[in-house]
Amino acid sequence: MRLTTKGRFAVTAMIDLALRCADGPVTLAGIADRQKISLSYLEQLFGKLRRFELVSSVRGPGGGYALAREMDVITVADIIAAVDEPLDATSCGGKENCHDEHRCMTHELWTNLNRRMYEYLHSVTLASLVEQQRQKAGPVSVLRDERNTTACRSGSKLPLTA
Repeated sequence: MRLTTKGRFAVTAMIDLALRCADGPVTLAGIADRQKISLSYLEQLFGKLRRFELVSSVRGPGGGYALAREMDVITVADIIAAVDEPLDATSCGGKENCHDEHRCMTHELWTNLNRRMYEYLHSVTLASLVEQQRQKAGPVSVLRDERNTTACRSGSKLPLTA
């Protein structure tokens, strides 16, 4: 059981997007540069995130990506599910055929771990991850903190600040 780079990069890219969404659409090239993730890999991930309606694309000059939902309702579990990242500690994929086509002795243990992982990842919102990053950034991010960051969805009216 490992969270692969697909899930890690998707969560990282969504945090980057959410941190900058108050300034308008965010380009994948910008995310790729800041997070050191391949642009073509991000394009694949954002295609999946868009299909799950977690992000929306804005075309034209000044275009890029915006959140399609409020960041306080987007969970890490949503992001991971959107990019097809399996989180399964069982060796059988839940089919109960892990030991000579029968259920192994530790199947219930790993099934419970799966449930707890999902519950935890479902409890962590994008908004909470953004807030953690802002707290780490300190006073430099004060102007951004004053913006209504839960309204960073495409089409949302953002307050203008200096």
